Amino acid sequence: MIHMKIGFDNNKYLKIQSEHIRERIGKFGDKLYLEFGGKLFDDLHASRVLPGFAPDSKLQMLMQLKDLSELVIVISAEDIVKNKMRGDIGIPYDEDVLRLASKFQERGLYVSSVVITHYTGQDAAISFREKLEKKGYAVYLHYLIDGYPSNVEYILSEEGFGRNDYISTSRPLVVVTAPGPGSGKMATCLSQLYHDNKRGIKAGYAKFETFPIWNLPLKHPVNVAYEAATADLNDVNMIDPFHLEAYGETTVNYNRDIEIFPVLASMFEGIYGESIYKSPTDMGVNMAGMCISDDEAVRKAACQEIIRRYYTSVCKVVNDEAKEEEVYKIRLLMKQAKITTDDRKVTVAAKKRAEETSVPAAAIELSDGTIITSKTTDFLGASAALLLNALKHLAGVDHSVKLISPEEIVPIQDLKVRFLHGKNPRLHTDEVLIALSLAARSDLKARESLEQIPKLRGCQVHTSVMLTEVDRHVFQRLGVDLTSEPVSNIRKW
Repeated sequence: MIHMKIGFDNNKYLKIQSEHIRERIGKFGDKLYLEFGGKLFDDLHASRVLPGFAPDSKLQMLMQLKDLSELVIVISAEDIVKNKMRGDIGIPYDEDVLRLASKFQERGLYVSSVVITHYTGQDAAISFREKLEKKGYAVYLHYLIDGYPSNVEYILSEEGFGRNDYISTSRPLVVVTAPGPGSGKMATCLSQLYHDNKRGIKAGYAKFETFPIWNLPLKHPVNVAYEAATADLNDVNMIDPFHLEAYGETTVNYNRDIEIFPVLASMFEGIYGESIYKSPTDMGVNMAGMCISDDEAVRKAACQEIIRRYYTSVCKVVNDEAKEEEVYKIRLLMKQAKITTDDRKVTVAAKKRAEETSVPAAAIELSDGTIITSKTTDFLGASAALLLNALKHLAGVDHSVKLISPEEIVPIQDLKVRFLHGKNPRLHTDEVLIALSLAARSDLKARESLEQIPKLRGCQVHTSVMLTEVDRHVFQRLGVDLTSEPVSNIRKW
């Protein structure tokens, strides 16, 4: 991991979070539908802004409740039709449903069903349903409801929630999760409350969303980092006015939950005769804020995440993958946090090396704080050279040593240009690692350098130009936090 101080007590979190959910189950009687926001595992955002938070903490916490719980995975038929992709791992939502189900089952968690929401008879949704049923999953259909969520009277009728399939569940804790936002998790939970109430089952609803953290200040960098991470969704952190009015306490929530709360309160009144919650904050069960052990460490980590999010957005704008408003919003958040891109050490180092050499350059910050830089050469791209320089340093190999001889690189370049008709003969990151592994068969220094690869996880990297998809994916698989200047590599270095 990068040399950031641990600021989050993961063991305490696992203990008190599972206890708090048990308490919430007890408040309702027979059943609790827990809407699970964010990622159950691979929660890299949380692990970056809360150093010490394990990427699979929420999954570990659920493991402590596995005898009480079952999982329901929700996917929108509209997302199936659009072939909506998960940006972080690059697979469609429908594939991710199968991946999630498989991962949960590997851990011994019970996946009871899949719900296809926003269903209007789409062919792609029907095909996906058949695919799931062949794999043995129970599949339920929830329909698009006119006037949702405002027309409460219609929603709480046989033409509204009443049309939806009733999900058969058998355990007291039903965790409702999804591949991404907008899948219909909340509506799925509310539909079940409507059906359970008709059947005389005492069921409740709660929401588990890690961010924003309700008991941190509104402008705490951790909460600001959440706004930066969701700049494309236009989420805005706000003081929960309902909680302030009901209890006189200042808590933080976000605009979508605050905007929909009066509607939810009306639905709860329609189902139960009274609203079971006085505020959006009341609905939440997140205890992460109670487990911050070093606020200063967490603040620093969150500020670094805001800068990373800024670079991600500006590069997306250059590639026509995002609107400039996203960048404007994150710039404003950076001003609020009183940070600039110069607060990211590798950014400064990579830009300086590029200015000095007049070629694309890169920099990495190792776990002990050491900064290593590289530049583009005749044989290697800057990212490939950076990996070799970092691995040599970690293995204690002198910088002047050539781990891969030019004689070994030339045939690879010849293959790329002459036979594969590439324009760039320089080795990419994946190619240099393959070449290094071949060299390691006969060279001790190459072998010792190759063995250092796990130490790159959690390190920070910045490049002076945007990278190819290949290089980005290699850094991602190495567990490196990568940013790049929004400069298109037009000279094909």
